[in-house]
Amino acid sequence: MKWIPSRFNAISQAENGELILYNSYTGAICTVTEEEKEVVLQALKRNGIDRELLPIEKMLAECGFLVPEHVNEEKRAQFLHQTLHRTDAMHLIILPTEACNFRCTYCYQDFSRGNMSRDVIDGLKRFLTNKIPKLEHLTISWFGGEPLLAYDIIEELSETVLELTSRHGVTYQAEMSTNGYFLSKETLQKLLKYKVNRFMITLDGSKDVHDSRRALTNGGPTYETILNHLLEIQKLDDSFEIYIRINFDEDNLSHVPSFLEELAGYFAGDSRFQIFCRPVGRWGGANDEGLPICDHRTAETKIWEFTEFGINKGLSMSSIIESILMPTGAICYAAKPHSFVIGSNGQVYKCTCFLHEEYNHVGWLDADGTMDIDFDKLALWVTSGEEQDETCQACFFRPACQGNHCPLYRIRKGKRPCSYEKRKIKQVLRLIHAQQSLCNSNIENVEVGGGE
Repeated sequence: MKWIPSRFNAISQAENGELILYNSYTGAICTVTEEEKEVVLQALKRNGIDRELLPIEKMLAECGFLVPEHVNEEKRAQFLHQTLHRTDAMHLIILPTEACNFRCTYCYQDFSRGNMSRDVIDGLKRFLTNKIPKLEHLTISWFGGEPLLAYDIIEELSETVLELTSRHGVTYQAEMSTNGYFLSKETLQKLLKYKVNRFMITLDGSKDVHDSRRALTNGGPTYETILNHLLEIQKLDDSFEIYIRINFDEDNLSHVPSFLEELAGYFAGDSRFQIFCRPVGRWGGANDEGLPICDHRTAETKIWEFTEFGINKGLSMSSIIESILMPTGAICYAAKPHSFVIGSNGQVYKCTCFLHEEYNHVGWLDADGTMDIDFDKLALWVTSGEEQDETCQACFFRPACQGNHCPLYRIRKGKRPCSYEKRKIKQVLRLIHAQQSLCNSNIENVEVGGGE
């Protein structure tokens, strides 16, 4: 049998000279030592291998970096795309309230609706009662507004979900995007019991910078309250992930490195707290035109520059980054057929941005538990990627994003949406390697300390 390199490979090189290999179809990320490098590079040449594989070449084949010459990787990618249409998994993004206690300068929401009505709550519970017995897996993302303003609704719905998933043997996981103002240690412990164990919390800089961008509705400060919650949460022994999101634009760009140093003083070495740097965008808010957003080149450069700076200070990079590199991992939830956003009034959307756009209104959740979906609108979101885009079909990253990293961008701009990770794949692989090396170093230090 002849073996040839996979079309879905990417190769980078670590600072110490080691190779980093990545395959987007299998999700494998491997490190190759200096001693093995020459053999591996030779094996991955296009002329292929027409003999019995060496041990290291067998590892390359097992990880998908080498494939039999007769394998049709185009068909493999097409089949992987079809798995998105499985009907036994569902992802719901639930807005228990669309009210918020913050008024962030770049927010795109208008807060015209408050808490979820009783009819919608009951309709959602009926929908879940009918749907969960047909599922293998359910994911719920709590969103808003500020979801913790409606903690009682989260609690009520979570009780229903836990009872139903337990009764029917359905695996369940939950996450939350929150501004963190109400996420006390006690509240987090309650949420953990409801299997909410991943949280996205935004801090845009040190106190003065953050408070100027993410203030209360009355203009009051928020930074110290959030930070104090995080420091109290850190004292817990529980397992969870908190992604500290840093949104940057031209106004706070120069402050981010010093803020990362401040965060490192609190959270370095605690892998439960992870940094996630992203540029502010124009997401459909009233202030869009006045936002000092970074140009694309600056944004792409700074994401990874800041991330590398944080890693070097001992902070952990968000696990989101590596998950994006996995098969189907870079596909936006809005592009998945069985992922829906449930508004507080029962409106069903595909995306949490541009909520007022008619093409984003794909249905309604009725009080009797039925979800009426406009399948023509749904198709706009779930069939706009690799099916139509030949460049996406030929891309090494195709299994990860399938041309649908952001269907909203393609709908609005008519352009191909590529993830930040794909565009800077060599750098991202180096950062994953650097973080893993740092983790291994920390483990060794602990073991040495313990031995003494």
